[in-house]
Amino acid sequence: MREVNVKLVSDAVKDLSITTNCILGDEEVAYIKKMLKVEESPTGREILEMMLENARIAREEMIPICQDTGFTVVFLEVGQDVHFVGGDINEAIADGVRCGYTEGFLRKSILADPIKRVNTGDNTPPLVHLSLVPGDRVGVTVAPKGGGSENMSAIKMLKPAEGIEGVKNFVVERVDAAGGNPCPPVVVGVGIGGTFEKVAYLAKKALLRPLGSRHADPFYAEVEEELLKRVNATGIGPQGLGGRVTALDVHIETFPCHIASLPAAVNLNCHASRHGHRVI
Repeated sequence: MREVNVKLVSDAVKDLSITTNCILGDEEVAYIKKMLKVEESPTGREILEMMLENARIAREEMIPICQDTGFTVVFLEVGQDVHFVGGDINEAIADGVRCGYTEGFLRKSILADPIKRVNTGDNTPPLVHLSLVPGDRVGVTVAPKGGGSENMSAIKMLKPAEGIEGVKNFVVERVDAAGGNPCPPVVVGVGIGGTFEKVAYLAKKALLRPLGSRHADPFYAEVEEELLKRVNATGIGPQGLGGRVTALDVHIETFPCHIASLPAAVNLNCHASRHGHRVI
């Protein structure tokens, strides 16, 4: 059994909260540059160039890439041989968010109650997804999720007879209906299977995969490629002003489901697909 002080997790969350909001990953920057070679619309090209310039300034001056610094979503992978010491792990994660958003001068966007609409003032509480894994390490992933792209999410409980074609049509229709609202070019996370709540988690987790990576199952890898082409054929383009580059990538995550069900979910990220990972 390995003891891990919760302060290490708190510090990781704090640091990742700041860096993910201020530094667009090399992977994302490289993909936007790649899309510049694809985009034919002069307006679209200008927007992509502005996104790269914005990322450069944010990195050099350590200021947020976007004014919406998001709902802090934390994916915590805890080794089964880990024992946390030094306090409550949930409070430690919240404290990391609190410190990160205060010290990093990041916008606080979280309301204590969805109807009463009173801001908590420190971007807490975070949303924590905990999973137990083999080993004695702790994986911490912080993914700030902006409201504009999150609002374009959707779940559909398809009839099993609709099959993969039903899923494809649902994904393309959702992106098309979203238009310029999620600040394209987007990253499209798709969940298939599980239950109502599980499929939403799958779609969000799909957004953590590296751009350009493909599903391990060749069948779904091919579906990802097809969906990317179909989404980019919508003509929505950068910031919804027309063009060939509506999405940077499409990622699918799947899970077994009930014989009577075919859940599907879409979760969109803007071009600044913010997430960072650390292992303790």
